[in-house]
Amino acid sequence: MKPAPFAYRRPSTLDEATRLLAEEPGAKVLAGGQSLVPLLSMRLAAPETLVDINHLPDLGHVVADATGVRVGALARHAEVLASEEAGRTQPLLAQALAHVAHATIRNRGTTVGSIVHADAAAEMPMVLSLLGGSLDVVSVRGRRTIAAADLFAGPLESTLAPDEIAVEAFFPALPAGGGVAFEEIARRHGDYALVGVAAVATTDGSGDDAPITSARLGFVSVSDVPVVVDVTDALDDPAEAALAELEPADDIHATAAFRTHLVRVLSPRVLARAVADSRSGALAGHV
Repeated sequence: MKPAPFAYRRPSTLDEATRLLAEEPGAKVLAGGQSLVPLLSMRLAAPETLVDINHLPDLGHVVADATGVRVGALARHAEVLASEEAGRTQPLLAQALAHVAHATIRNRGTTVGSIVHADAAAEMPMVLSLLGGSLDVVSVRGRRTIAAADLFAGPLESTLAPDEIAVEAFFPALPAGGGVAFEEIARRHGDYALVGVAAVATTDGSGDDAPITSARLGFVSVSDVPVVVDVTDALDDPAEAALAELEPADDIHATAAFRTHLVRVLSPRVLARAVADSRSGALAGHV
């Protein structure tokens, strides 16, 4: 199918872009287009206007410092993945991005766009949620920051207002004593995950007996929104603690029973790797 007819606008400044969104209700923002364009082609979305932000200045940055990694709205997945500074500051970013689609899509798709699309089968919304990150958005009313915990309202639904543009995502740095791990199961590498699990763990000291002070798991493609579960008090059986808060569902890719099985397999395995990572202090950023 072809998209329904739409008007095309290409602003040259952020102020112009926000004005266009305010003046044209129902307009959609086009950045990488890797999620939006297929929806248009299938007529699952039919906006009257597309506002192409690809020519706006100062939105393609990937900046890392002691506090974390800031990713601009036009930074492509491949650029974030290639950033050594981002990988050192928050290793989970690179681990998860390596599983995002295929190289062609990573070269065009944007990390911020994936977050705003709010697909629970995508890696980056979960990563932002697990790390306790945030998203900065702007409109004609000004700029505001949305915490990841307040960002995902439902399946493919975020809490951005229709006239707001996401301009920057913030991923907090890995803290001292922290460790991370990520794994997903897909039919083919680059396909959407049947189930993916990420873990962030903190231990008090190094060595095999260092006590675990915190442990959290994030899940991809299990529930209809990104879900993060604190399993600090359930280290002996993190999967069952997670399943108490998850809602595995059937779809054309996998049954709820199979997803439940994968949660049980992956959760302890990924958590163990994050704990080992924390205890070893092998990655840059551990002190």
